[in-house]
Amino acid sequence: MWTKARVAAFNEAFQARLAAVRADPNLPSTSAVAVWSATDLRPSPVMVWTPTQLGAFLDHIAGDRLYALFHLIAFRGLRRGEACGARWVDLDFDEGVLSVAKQLTIVNREVKEGQPKTQSSDAPVALDRATLDVLRLHRKRQKEEKLAWGGSWTETGRIFTREDGSELKPDWVSEYFERLTFAAGLPPIRLHDLRHGAATLSLAAGNDMKTTSAMLRHSSLAITSDTYTNVLPELAREAAEASVSLVPRAVVVGRPSETDGLPWVSPIRSAEPLDSRSPRNRRSKP
Repeated sequence: MWTKARVAAFNEAFQARLAAVRADPNLPSTSAVAVWSATDLRPSPVMVWTPTQLGAFLDHIAGDRLYALFHLIAFRGLRRGEACGARWVDLDFDEGVLSVAKQLTIVNREVKEGQPKTQSSDAPVALDRATLDVLRLHRKRQKEEKLAWGGSWTETGRIFTREDGSELKPDWVSEYFERLTFAAGLPPIRLHDLRHGAATLSLAAGNDMKTTSAMLRHSSLAITSDTYTNVLPELAREAAEASVSLVPRAVVVGRPSETDGLPWVSPIRSAEPLDSRSPRNRRSKP
């Protein structure tokens, strides 16, 4: 996960690399985005944004015509090819589900339609109300684009298309996501890492591994468990904090007392007075 410490270390390494590249006349001209996206600068090939970082990204692209695509991947965990291949006929607004029936892939530099990655991938994805609202707004925008293009509009039936209705190239979508991320001033992740982020959000929200696995449409629960058990250690710490916070305390052990020591009796006193001869009611002499 892109913690504050990792982001700071990455930014320092990125600026140093960028300065070195630009100062060397023997190196070809390289864009800042190309240096920023170098995988060797990242702590791990697979990185996940924090919820705050994801929110900053979504806020930054809120007006983008493909906002709904990235929103869908970020919250419901669709694969890139599944999002590009999604059709309006597969979306049921009344039931609030999207059936993943097709995906787009690149074969010999051409976009090809195919079946989902696995048999379990061909399954309905439940959509929340916010995502449905986003998709309704996207449909309205697409209808306006269709009217503007008139006879030049390409009818594909896809939910996400180019301005003229033609199909999106999955590789282009990844490159576009990269440019949007850089412009938002966020640390780099792959487009597929948004799917990983959707899984960690699901777990952070309290959903169990089985529910998260069903959302991702993995072929087995073991795949989900093996992939995400340790992907977000912060979840374990948050769970521990939540458990402790459920128990009301009058005294916080570990916080210095007035005498610089632990309380000599429990702050919760019995309704009946303690026997003066009880060891619990005796103070040790200095």
